[in-house]
Amino acid sequence: MTAEAHGRPIEILLVEDNPGDVRLTIEALKEGKVRNSLSVAKDGAEALAFLRRQGPYGGAPRPDLILLDLNLPRKDGREVLAEIKEDPVLRRIPVVVLTTSKAEEDILRTYDLHANCYITKPVDLDQFIDVVRSIDEFWLAVVRLPPKD
Repeated sequence: MTAEAHGRPIEILLVEDNPGDVRLTIEALKEGKVRNSLSVAKDGAEALAFLRRQGPYGGAPRPDLILLDLNLPRKDGREVLAEIKEDPVLRRIPVVVLTTSKAEEDILRTYDLHANCYITKPVDLDQFIDVVRSIDEFWLAVVRLPPKD
């Protein structure tokens, strides 16, 4: 059963260092049909602290879905993905890689690290919003997410 069916919003962690992409993602998700609560981490180290509820993130909600950029400061998205998927507490959280890279090497590497899907960010504003809406519709309205422990 989805979190939405239980009456609580879907928790999303957006790991993104570009403020423009953060704003666009927030706007696109606001227009979605599924209630969601969005938290933002601006780099890979912050994302892992959030997920592990360390330091200022002691009361952070456990996300139902992670939207992860690859090119991040401090700790890159590939490292973050590897650490998430190696952690028995975090590995069941679906990770959608949402990045500008179209490199085949990045695509193969992230799937080898067990990303749940790989999406290249369009440069066109309207297409970017459409992509985020599609993620919202698929992952939050169609897919059955794993229960939180």
